[in-house]
Order: sequence, then structure tokens, then C-alpha cells
Amino acid sequence: VHLVESGGGLVQAGDSLRLSCAASGRTAIIDNMAWYRQAPENQRELVASITVGRGRTHYADAVQGRFIISRDDAKNILDLQMNSLGPEDTARYFCYAQTCTVFSGPKCEDEKDYWGQGTQVTVSS
Repeated sequence: VHLVESGGGLVQAGDSLRLSCAASGRTAIIDNMAWYRQAPENQRELVASITVGRGRTHYADAVQGRFIISRDDAKNILDLQMNSLGPEDTARYFCYAQTCTVFSGPKCEDEKDYWGQGTQVTVSS
């Protein structure tokens, strides 16, 4: 699986930005996808995730109500709509995908993780 992000840039506080992630390769075995971010000197943190198929979403508290994650299964594109951006959202944003081919009930037995190169989002105050 190959992931390529786009849509980052420099914006002002209060602005909106939309990130996209194009997935290619063995996309049929992608089980869930997510956006992570990493600010300088910070650990990479989960921003939002979505399960493939059911489209179940999860958001970090810091972005709940401001960000919306969505996925176009037909086009294999993952989006992140970011609204009311603030300087605290400045980070490099990474697209993530997890694949699975062997399930034991709800548990994946052979999960593999894939990451994009990331796209920089900078929010000025």
C-alpha cells in the first residue's frame, strides 16, 4: 500500500484546510485509515481514524467538533477537513493505513501498518 498526502500549507488562525490522502496498491485489504500529526519535539499523535466499510470514526479530544475525517472507498481517498484552525494545530500530518487479511473474530492476526510521507500544516496567529 502506498499513501500520498496533499493539501497542507500555511494558513491563518480561524481558517480551514482540507488534507487528502490517495491510497494505491493493495487497497482492498485496508481495514482502517487515520490521520496522525507530529509537531517538532512532540510525539506523533492520532488526530482521527475511520474504519473501512462501516465508516466508524474516532477523533482526538483536541480536534473533536472542528475536524472531519472521511473516506471515498471507490476512489481510495482519505480526507481530513480541518476547521477553526489554531497555532496548536501546526504539525506535519501523516496518512496511515492498516491492512488485514486474517481475522480471528474482530481481531486482526496479520495487521500491517503503512505511512505516507506527510504534509506540513502551519497555522499563524
